Order: sequence, then C-alpha cells, then structure tokens
Amino acid sequence: MRASMDKAELWQYEGEAQADGHRLICGCDEAGAGPLAGPVYAAAVILPFGVEIDGLNDSKKLTEKKREALFPVVKATALCWAVARVDAAEIDATDILSARMKAMQLAIDALERQPDFALIDGNRDHGQTAAITTEHRCIVKGDSLSASIAAASILAKVSRDHHMLEMAKQYPEYAFEKHKGYGTKLHYERLRQYGPSPIHRRTFLKNL
Repeated sequence: MRASMDKAELWQYEGEAQADGHRLICGCDEAGAGPLAGPVYAAAVILPFGVEIDGLNDSKKLTEKKREALFPVVKATALCWAVARVDAAEIDATDILSARMKAMQLAIDALERQPDFALIDGNRDHGQTAAITTEHRCIVKGDSLSASIAAASILAKVSRDHHMLEMAKQYPEYAFEKHKGYGTKLHYERLRQYGPSPIHRRTFLKNL
C-alpha cells in the first residue's frame, strides 16, 4: 500500500477540469453510509492546485492516527472547506443514497468560495429525493485518485468520528466510541440489550 498517492496522478482530474475551462474545483466525499447509528457526513474541499500534503490518501486506507494528524493539515492548507451532515431521522424518512447526495450538496453549498465544478467520489449523483446540482464529475474510487476528494474524505471521516465520540458520552450504553455506530458484534449485543437509541437508523435495524 502506498503511503500517499503518486504525485503524477494526484491532480489529473483537477487538471482535466481546468482544461475544460473550470477555475474553482472542489472535491467532495461522504462518510458513514453503512453504520446502524448516527448521521452521514460529507465534506467539500478546494485545495490550491498542485499543493502537496504528505501522506494524503483515501481516509479508509489511513490509520486513525494518520487521519487525525492530517485533519488539521487539510483544513489549514485548503482555500476553503466545509462539512455537512444528514441525521438518522432524515435517513429513515428518505433513503441513504438521497441522504448521501444531500449531505454532499450541503457541504458544497457551505463553501465560502463557490466552486464552478465538483469532483464527486463514487458513481452516483442522485437519489430519489436529492441530487448533486453543482456541475460535477463522478469518479469511482475518487478518494484514491484525486487530491481534492482524498482531502474531503479525511474531513468527512474524522468529523463523523468526532461526532460519534460525543454521542458515546450521551449514550454510553452503546459503546459508540468503539465502533462509531457500525454493525459490529458488540454493537448488536448492546442493541439487543437496550433497544435502539434516538440516533439509530430504524430502517437499518433488520437483524435484531
């Protein structure tokens, strides 16, 4: 596994967008699509073109310690950044794909400088009730291929982890600090013991 993305590939998609005439390009990614509890988070980041951030990579390929170390670096390096979330109740009321799209568009809309183009991680840009409305390009495994998306993946993941640590204080019986809401054996054991909390996604609780 590479410690960071190859410099020659790092800015390929941003460069292609610039060649098409776009000038302010953001990367966008989400975190927390799969957990049984808590919000889905998204982040949007505009980096100075060509900037090097040592160790930058898809957040899933980094240790928690490395993500935490990169979190303030990305925020300090970015021209601007924003984080948004959609809570469990809205996920239940709509669907997780729509919630992911809404969170990403909310993050883009919250940027201090509005981009004219967005690089979106994945191959989906709309759900039943929400869509990416900023002009954009979807990139499969974009968090491993684009500097901007990788930066967004780190902000989304770490922001969600921090939120779930706060939820662990509010609902200590579920041990959110250990699993961040994902469907681990421990989490299912606590759910069977205590039942769902207000931050659980009821539509995800199929195996109780």
